[in-house]
Amino acid sequence: MVSLRWMIPWTLVAGLLAATAAMGGETSLADLSTIQVLDLKSAAAIALADNPGIAAAQARVQRAKAQLDQAVAAYWPSLDASAAATRVEVAPNEYDSNLAQARFFDPGIHIDNPDEHYSAGLTASWVLFNGFQRKFNHLAARHGVDQNRAALRDAQRLLLSAVVSAFYGAQLAQENRAIAQADVDFNQRQLKDAQARLEVGTGTLSDVLGFKVRVNDTRASLIVAKRDYETALLSLAALLGLPEGRLPAGLSLAHLETEPSWELAPPETEQLVHIAKERRPDLEQRRMALQQAQARAKAAQADYYPTLRLNGTLDGDRTGDSDFEKDDFGNSVGLNLTYNLFSGGATRARVREAKAVIRETSKDLQDLENLLASKVRSAATVVLAAQEQLRLQRGNTRLVKENRDLVEKEYTAGQGSLVRLNEAQRDLTTARSRLAVARVSLRQSWYDLKAQTGQLVENLTESPKGP
Repeated sequence: MVSLRWMIPWTLVAGLLAATAAMGGETSLADLSTIQVLDLKSAAAIALADNPGIAAAQARVQRAKAQLDQAVAAYWPSLDASAAATRVEVAPNEYDSNLAQARFFDPGIHIDNPDEHYSAGLTASWVLFNGFQRKFNHLAARHGVDQNRAALRDAQRLLLSAVVSAFYGAQLAQENRAIAQADVDFNQRQLKDAQARLEVGTGTLSDVLGFKVRVNDTRASLIVAKRDYETALLSLAALLGLPEGRLPAGLSLAHLETEPSWELAPPETEQLVHIAKERRPDLEQRRMALQQAQARAKAAQADYYPTLRLNGTLDGDRTGDSDFEKDDFGNSVGLNLTYNLFSGGATRARVREAKAVIRETSKDLQDLENLLASKVRSAATVVLAAQEQLRLQRGNTRLVKENRDLVEKEYTAGQGSLVRLNEAQRDLTTARSRLAVARVSLRQSWYDLKAQTGQLVENLTESPKGP
């Protein structure tokens, strides 16, 4: 029996499961209520709807939009209202002294103690010019929104890549379980025939015992195959964000489909490299990060320019009560120009820092482009190898089955040995397992290639497409 462990990227699965647990999101089985057979597209739709990691990425997009709104707000004037009420009671000695001094000039004057003072005002401020800082902050915020949208699409790509691996890992386990069950059935049938021959005197006890041993061995393999299948389903359910990390009762997994003709055609590698450079969301994310860094560098240079601000105030003051009248208010309007002449080189340092970020981001982008092209070509090579493996294993399985059937007929006719039959059956079981791996590997390799070219999400959420 061929193991399915190599089919699933367990490190990626573990990371996504940890993120799911950390988010503590709540999901429901509503998406599965009308599904009896879970296929890959249904699994992808559920994962995109219920996985908390995707919800977190969507929240980051909303945060970036809020930051963009903050940048837009800088174009508008600000208006602030203020109000104050003060009650002052001076010490009696100080009051008597102040009153005596006041009556020296006006014998009839009266000073309240305590004294109440009220004030109210409006202040308006509008930045008319600040070296285009608002413009480039706004531009940087817009690139931030695009960057987070690309990050969301990349999170969807990575999640669906893990879902694909877990789904095909489960399908491989399902195929191995069926192969193990067929092996058990074959040996049970042979045991029954051997017991019948022994009863009529044409068989031997050693054949009966040999088939009993083979039945027990194949049952042990079937137990392992069932365990692998259940484990694979649990991993898939966890990636889908389902409660308790398991599929609901009564939901079965779709069987491995026959590969369409386009999957056996060689991939157009160079065309796929071009598509990847245009559509990979993480590459777009780097491009947006570069444009954002360029905008922030321009914003940093704005400190070299003066700031022109229009200010206006309306102030009211009243003593004794808060019943303001028109004569209690005054106003002022002014145009304020500020220009920093020296700040210890802080502006120059901020500009240098911003330009260094541009260089860093540009090199990261170039490195990712080179890495992406390499990964696409590697994935295309894996597809070609998987196609060859499938052709080879399919032909080999056909030959091994023909040989097993021939050896079975020879054994039934008394012309073959039990050892030879057991070998032929083991060879057929191994060949079937390898064929199942080859079929899953081809399908998996195509989806890996689509993940590398940035086509995976649309391929699993839209109508089927060829390479």
